[in-house]
Amino acid sequence: MANPSANIIALPRVRPQESAPRLTTNDELAEAIALAQQNLLRQQKPDGHWVGELMVDSTLCSDYVLFMHWLGEVDETLQRRCVKHILKRQLPDGGWNIYYGGPSEINACVKAYFALKLAGHSPDAPFMQEARANIMRLGGIPRMNTYSKLYLALLGQFPWKYLPVIPVEMVLLPNWCFFNIYKMSSWSRAMLIPLAIINHFKPTRDLLESKHLHELYPVGTEDNDFTLRRDQRSLTWRNFFLRADRALKWLEPVHVRALRQRALEEAERWMVERIGEGSDGLAAVFPAMLNSLVALRALDYPKEHPLYRKALRDFEGLFVDDPEDFRIQPCLSPVWDTAINIIALAESGFPAQHPALQKAAQWLVDREVRVRCDWTANNSHSEASGWAFEYNNVFYPDTDDTAMVLMALRLVRPNEQPELAALFKRALDWQLSFQCADGGWAAFDKDVTRHWLEDMPFADHNAILDPTCSDLTARTLELLGYIGFNPGRPLVRKAIRYLRETQEDDGSWYGRWGVNYIYGTWQVLRGLCAIGEDMTEDWILRGRDWLESCQNDDGGWGETCASYENPDLKGKGSSTASQTAWAIMGICACGDLDRLSVQRGLRYLLATQREDGAWDEPEITGTGFPRVFYLKYDMYRQNFPLLALATYVNYRSGIGHYQSFYRWAGT
Repeated sequence: MANPSANIIALPRVRPQESAPRLTTNDELAEAIALAQQNLLRQQKPDGHWVGELMVDSTLCSDYVLFMHWLGEVDETLQRRCVKHILKRQLPDGGWNIYYGGPSEINACVKAYFALKLAGHSPDAPFMQEARANIMRLGGIPRMNTYSKLYLALLGQFPWKYLPVIPVEMVLLPNWCFFNIYKMSSWSRAMLIPLAIINHFKPTRDLLESKHLHELYPVGTEDNDFTLRRDQRSLTWRNFFLRADRALKWLEPVHVRALRQRALEEAERWMVERIGEGSDGLAAVFPAMLNSLVALRALDYPKEHPLYRKALRDFEGLFVDDPEDFRIQPCLSPVWDTAINIIALAESGFPAQHPALQKAAQWLVDREVRVRCDWTANNSHSEASGWAFEYNNVFYPDTDDTAMVLMALRLVRPNEQPELAALFKRALDWQLSFQCADGGWAAFDKDVTRHWLEDMPFADHNAILDPTCSDLTARTLELLGYIGFNPGRPLVRKAIRYLRETQEDDGSWYGRWGVNYIYGTWQVLRGLCAIGEDMTEDWILRGRDWLESCQNDDGGWGETCASYENPDLKGKGSSTASQTAWAIMGICACGDLDRLSVQRGLRYLLATQREDGAWDEPEITGTGFPRVFYLKYDMYRQNFPLLALATYVNYRSGIGHYQSFYRWAGT
């Protein structure tokens, strides 16, 4: 292995003082880097890939208990383990939250309470009384979102008539129509198609009266009219959709049978195709996979049917069989984790020919997606390529993973892959084809940005669209900079203009796929540096200055998920290893490595590294759906700090990205 400290410029010694921490030395950096490298190597799978756990809140275990009772097939052992998981996460106020350190959240609280009650816990138990009191303080069942109420409706605890209609006929609308299923985000499609089937059949399981949730409705409200309220202004999209919903409810009993049957058949075909070969379940993500299991049973698929058995097997693949704390993951992240780990190891001194990196790179090459699938509805690009997040998810490659994989493959080219240059160009062309009209990049689709769709009654999961965002746009620019892409090309200038237009007044950028402004600002500064922008321009330095303004007293950085709901909390939170790493890399991208903020950040990482080379990080720093669903990537506390240390070493040694990365011919 190459010595990662071989080219570090010797740092001047200074006397430690309160205003300036002792500067990091070559030996300290080399030792920390070596420990972090070995930590990653220990976790590599025999076939070369990495996969860290994705940890979330208690709602997944709660949903699974509800599903088992709806199905009428309760695995008592799994139910006990889910109950233990739920109880372990109950807060002192009696509720449950959706991110570490967050407040009680109504959907998580009701689901947890219901799961515990279904599992046999008495409402009179002290912890159930505390849970109920907390739920009532939050407004009870009426305050839940549409999707959570739908799961209650399946078990007879919320009236179907007050849920928005999800018309299955929408699957028949052509692509040219002002609304069709491909105008929604890919994850919304995957959730809504099975829900539309469920909405038709309304397969309700009757429960014993003792299992009902009467006590979670505010007094006198259980028989209320829960029709969604209209805006006070008459001419709004929300009011338009609410009127349409009322019309659809009126038409439900008299729907055209032939049209409904055709729609059901098409929805079933669409869903079955995406559950089958090439996919580890519908969209390979928990909500869609759970909904598809319910939909298949509603369609009378017996539990012995091969398709249902595959769907259930894929779903059970999300289980983490920890004897001390059973968990369910929302999805699996092997492609993402493997790409980042390759980059972190290669930038920190591992030679490209190292067997671990060669094996990992080949593993990524073998998972290129060559299927023209859902993305083609909005993108006419002729040749399929790209990478998905999960092991097998050919219908949903995404731009974020593709950019990260290409950056990894630039550093490590598998020797046994002679067609790699063609693969790289093919994937790069695919990536570039996703630039949206506003100059930015979104995750899975192109130009799925019609904001009026957010007013649809079933869009309260805050994820109906696939918006362009600064982090994905900047990551694409970072990739282009590393391959020597002409920064004067119109697509690059358009992307940079997008970043300028999306910069916040205080200099920061919003982070869509990581928490939050620290994530967005780091990625933008790194991308701008790679593409060759003048990093001394005022608008860019305002981003650096914002990062420095929110450094904590301990030298680290942290930001709470609450910043998605309250911008006053942007950049505020307990220091974490991953967010500290992002901030250090963002500031380093602007030059001047001797800045106090950089040295304090490095000192924080060195001081908090564990003996095994990793860092502790209980906080959540990954984002699924802002304000609704968050992800803790267990690898983030291990690979991003290593990458930050390597970034500092390389810049300090005068080895910028243009010098340290070889170029690909033909790109």
